[in-house]
Amino acid sequence: MTSFETILVERPDPAVTRIVMNRPEARNAQNLQMTYDLNAAFDAAVQDDEVKVIILAGNGPHFSSGHDLRPGGKNTAGVDFPPIGNWGGFAEPNAHGRFAREQEIYLQITRRWRNLAKPTIAEVHGKCIAGGLMLAWACDLIVASDDAQFCDPVVTMGVCGVEWFVHPWELGPRKAKEFLFTADNWSAEVAQQLGMVNQVVPRAELTASTLALARRIAAKPSFALKMTKEAVNRSVDVMGQPAAIDQAFALHQLCHAHNLQEFGMIVDPSGLHPSVRKPPAAAE
Repeated sequence: MTSFETILVERPDPAVTRIVMNRPEARNAQNLQMTYDLNAAFDAAVQDDEVKVIILAGNGPHFSSGHDLRPGGKNTAGVDFPPIGNWGGFAEPNAHGRFAREQEIYLQITRRWRNLAKPTIAEVHGKCIAGGLMLAWACDLIVASDDAQFCDPVVTMGVCGVEWFVHPWELGPRKAKEFLFTADNWSAEVAQQLGMVNQVVPRAELTASTLALARRIAAKPSFALKMTKEAVNRSVDVMGQPAAIDQAFALHQLCHAHNLQEFGMIVDPSGLHPSVRKPPAAAE
């Protein structure tokens, strides 16, 4: 089995692959390495005909704290990792390069994971923040521990929510507005009431409960599972979800452009954690 720098791949059942984000010291913040490690592991599970269900989990105290905004050793899309999308221009200046980068590593790759042929389950505990929501929302089902909390605080950074903008679909339009406007946390219980989370279980039972659900699903015929997922996804697509996500992504880029003019960096620095906040001169 292939080893990865930022994730672990487990086989708790012959028909189930469990992919575990393994950056506990960074609260499983998603850097570029993790993005492409996850993509390779998802691809391998899809191509393994014995695997019928894929679980996505996180090691450490939290599922995911979102996108890792700190500079890293491998941080250049299209250069440090071969691109998987159909956009070039990563080295272009200004909005061109930024649009290309975010198309690749946030929009297209999340859409790709959402459309994986096999059922996927997010096993969520602790905090699931911003980009962490994108990881969970790309999965077909979400099982959450009773201590799980969800939040998209990106509006505080001067941007209209994360790049994979499915908030109205996952929460309903009024709750989506409330949680985005306030940047409040919502609990696993509330998320289940809104239909975003399938099951809420005690923290100590999370992994076992998620695996039990995966095994129940894996008992079904493989082709029927694939076609059922395709039928539901296509139904949502016909309702207009892809176009809605694309137009929200364009507004997201407009927010970046505004912030760059206003603050000299692509987000409002007042909404950033001090560990990643930079003065305008350093961000140019």
